[in-house]
Amino acid sequence: MNLSQIKLIATDMDGTLLNSKHEVSPLFLELYKEIKKHNILFVAASGRPYYSIIEKLNSIKNDIIIVAENGGIVMEKDTLLLSTPLKKENLHNLDSVIDYNSHIHPIFCTKSKAYFKNSSNGFINLLFEYYPKFTVIDNISEIKEDIIKIALYHSEDSEKFIYPHFKKFETEFNIKISGKNWLDISHDLANKGHALALIQKAYNILPEETMVFGDYNNDIEMLKLGSYSFAMENAHKNVKDIAKFNTKSNDDFGVEFILEKLIKAKN
Repeated sequence: MNLSQIKLIATDMDGTLLNSKHEVSPLFLELYKEIKKHNILFVAASGRPYYSIIEKLNSIKNDIIIVAENGGIVMEKDTLLLSTPLKKENLHNLDSVIDYNSHIHPIFCTKSKAYFKNSSNGFINLLFEYYPKFTVIDNISEIKEDIIKIALYHSEDSEKFIYPHFKKFETEFNIKISGKNWLDISHDLANKGHALALIQKAYNILPEETMVFGDYNNDIEMLKLGSYSFAMENAHKNVKDIAKFNTKSNDDFGVEFILEKLIKAKN
């Protein structure tokens, strides 16, 4: 594994760079200083909204590229590189299925904030970790901004209790199980892989110069674009099947473990 050629690192956040307490480690921030010295481009790619990602990576936010909402938004500093909102004419079909299944809690994600439904009132404290800027609504007609993504939460299991209801929409939308409790619905072109391909093209970076980390199904398109793709120990089986390499879990500094090897190879 020759890591000396790496020019771009892309990593998922929850379950990957962040530990189970949703924290960025001080070790990563120290390693990032070394990464920057080697002029390696760093991409934070998450299902989280832009404002939540920069809150986690505030000290380096002006030095990195942020892929938010599973690729629906790409930002470099204050410049919007990509925005891929959902088609409005199909939203009511999705909303009808959501309303019919009261155990599913939706978050309608726009560039500036999230919208929770009143019916999810008991879950707002939990959802606040991921969507700290929000407004509570009764109906999606109250949302005047473009909706970039709909995130659906189930308290037990998204794959078992959400996905079967939305599988039929896969020909129209990008439907991704993004975590144990989460399923995300986006424009069919809004995924982390599409966003990363745009970045690779803009910076003339090849797959063999790209390192990628991920843990869940919404990372798969992105992992395919890096010759050095790593599945976390805690990753979904689908991710382990796709990734070329494995690393330790997010609670055991799996990303940092590989970054230390990268820096050693560069030096």
